Amino acid sequence: MKKKYLFYITVISVLGMTLPSCSSSNEEAGMKEYVKMNAPQVKIQLTDEQRVFVNDNNTFSFNFLKTVNETDRSGKSFIYSPLSITFVLGMVNDASTGITKQELEQTLGFHKGGAQAVNEYCKNLIDNLPRADEKVELNIANAIFMNNRYTVKPEFQQDMRQYYNATAEALDFSSLKTLDHINGWCNKQTKGLIPTIIDDINSNMVTFLLNAIYFKADWTSQFDEKNTRTETFTTEAGKVKEVPMMYQDVLIWYMRNDTYSALKIPYGNELWSMTVMLPEEGKSTDDIIDLLAEIGMDYPYYQYEGNDEEMLKNDIYYECKVNLGIPRFETSSDTDELPDNGLISLLQKMGIKRVFDADSAEIPNMANEPVSISKMRQKAKIEVNEKGTEMTTVTVAGALASANFRYYPPADFHANRPFVYVISERSSGAILAVGKYTGE
Repeated sequence: MKKKYLFYITVISVLGMTLPSCSSSNEEAGMKEYVKMNAPQVKIQLTDEQRVFVNDNNTFSFNFLKTVNETDRSGKSFIYSPLSITFVLGMVNDASTGITKQELEQTLGFHKGGAQAVNEYCKNLIDNLPRADEKVELNIANAIFMNNRYTVKPEFQQDMRQYYNATAEALDFSSLKTLDHINGWCNKQTKGLIPTIIDDINSNMVTFLLNAIYFKADWTSQFDEKNTRTETFTTEAGKVKEVPMMYQDVLIWYMRNDTYSALKIPYGNELWSMTVMLPEEGKSTDDIIDLLAEIGMDYPYYQYEGNDEEMLKNDIYYECKVNLGIPRFETSSDTDELPDNGLISLLQKMGIKRVFDADSAEIPNMANEPVSISKMRQKAKIEVNEKGTEMTTVTVAGALASANFRYYPPADFHANRPFVYVISERSSGAILAVGKYTGE
């Protein structure tokens, strides 16, 4: 006979991001060439098992992107962080057993790694992703807010402190001050970009688990505001609208295949980048997302010298002179605005089911009462513009010192129609966020 669980766990995932580019009033318009910078002092070291985790968790990220894209047919732009969801469900996985644990680990890309291995993987990223590049600001925070009517198990509390830097805080869930306290944590961790994450509190809730990610970085190569101009952008619905397009000539990693052309726009010391993917003629963002879910986006890099353009083939990144144009844009997303049951429905479609079932969820190792997840939500925001700092000017100036001759076939990359983008870190391969810009 199935047990009837009377207690619930609410899991909330929060993402706040700003991605400003740098500008310089002293810079002259024209071709700017940048080459590989010196690597930063800290690269993320992964075990062989954790490298498999990264690869398969990135598969989860692309499957999540595909599921969102198929569910949200509003035509609006969106931005989400599957990695933030991974951290929250990693905490849940620590307390889970049986089929519940199997579904979590299989869907997230951890297979049967076990709670210990998943916790150590999450700890590695939580501790070291913010240290990968001193010129990139990245804060990852986790929190546990516990209803003071219940007790968190000591083993769970210890794991949360050790692996997720999260300490359980007991609160009165019948008090309105608790709502303000939790939202205040959200507002602080996202630096005001996302001021609230919950609208009310059920006094029968057992706990809230939260993850917040805040990322701020400057482009390695600058956009100059005087090169930004208003141009037409064609949305997915075929509507033509005016958007501010930022332009610069750059030397950049560029790739084309039959579905899309892509380039990697680096931040800081070039470990972090935004990969922008623009559909080829006759293709759409749906085609890009389907391909990402099928095979990912890992393509080889080809360093070449001399006039060997004939050796360049599809599905290879090569250094290329590009006339780059991308919109200045802002996007805000909230899974509660998606159809059905929002984030829970998305994860159920992907194979995580039992953890949401009050009659069969197996989460015995979190609190003094068995729990299930009754609610999940993620809010996210991204801003891309020309605002920047002096830091990038120094980086670009240093890059100009390298002068080996190579033949760089030129290309135009004008994102004047919907595109897909991914923000990732190179030394670990971890994907921080995925998004689609539609002009809406």
